[in-house]
Amino acid sequence: MKILKIVLIVIGVIAAALSFFFMPSGDDPTAIDSGSIDLMFILTWILLIAATALALFYGLKKMMTTPGGLKKALFAIGGLAVLFIIGYALSSGDEAQAVVDVFEGKEIQPEASTVKTIGMMLNVFFGMTLVAVLLMIWPGIKKLIGK
Repeated sequence: MKILKIVLIVIGVIAAALSFFFMPSGDDPTAIDSGSIDLMFILTWILLIAATALALFYGLKKMMTTPGGLKKALFAIGGLAVLFIIGYALSSGDEAQAVVDVFEGKEIQPEASTVKTIGMMLNVFFGMTLVAVLLMIWPGIKKLIGK
């Protein structure tokens, strides 16, 4: 684990040095095609994939070794599924069609299903935010009320 941290720090330092020393000028219209930008995107993807793989590995490892971990994970996944179903039910097809009508004849031509999916995702985001706030407030309320 310590070696991995060192490798990730070295990759981060290399990326920072590349971005500082080899960054093309912002005025250059061909800047997006430069090799240093490509290398920074590659390093970003490597770091993202490494972080995702490690998070999944250690999360699954902890879930399998902790008593009741699998049960808690399935409960959380079920709650997330319920949140997505509620979010989809709350996203209105009429509002989606109204948005499509507003953009009629313009450059952007959204489809009603795309707008409804975006509405669902916003509803899920708001639901997750509400759950997060409640989970932060609940221990304080529990302390005030008593056990």
